[in-house]
Amino acid sequence: MNIDGVNTGIVLDHIKAGKSMEIYEYLGLDKLSSCVAIIQNVKSAKYGKKDIIKIDEIIDLDLDALGYFDSNITVNYIKDGKLVEKKHAELPERLTDVIKCKNPRCITSTEQEIPHVFELVDKEKKMYRCIYCDTLVKLK
Repeated sequence: MNIDGVNTGIVLDHIKAGKSMEIYEYLGLDKLSSCVAIIQNVKSAKYGKKDIIKIDEIIDLDLDALGYFDSNITVNYIKDGKLVEKKHAELPERLTDVIKCKNPRCITSTEQEIPHVFELVDKEKKMYRCIYCDTLVKLK
């Protein structure tokens, strides 16, 4: 299969196989007028299989959210066909409005305008805690 390179845009690489659609939806890439390519189950020496998302436009990305979805993601910024910057997503210490608290007694359930804020409490287990009600959420 042949997928053209990006002349000016972003390449999200090293995405865990099967996670690209979740990231595509969260970032709202369907609303872009530019070309977006999702390549799934690419062979990878390091990961076995991985997904890649190519975006034919420079857009603002929330690296914390990307780190939450997969802390191995590499964000490559391309201009005029050349790599100009590379960033690595990391598991964020704090997440705002990326995940929602499932506790029906949490203030975020009744006060819709309050942001859903979670703090990392256990990096090994990838566990987050709602700052309002202490509900724990474990990453999949």
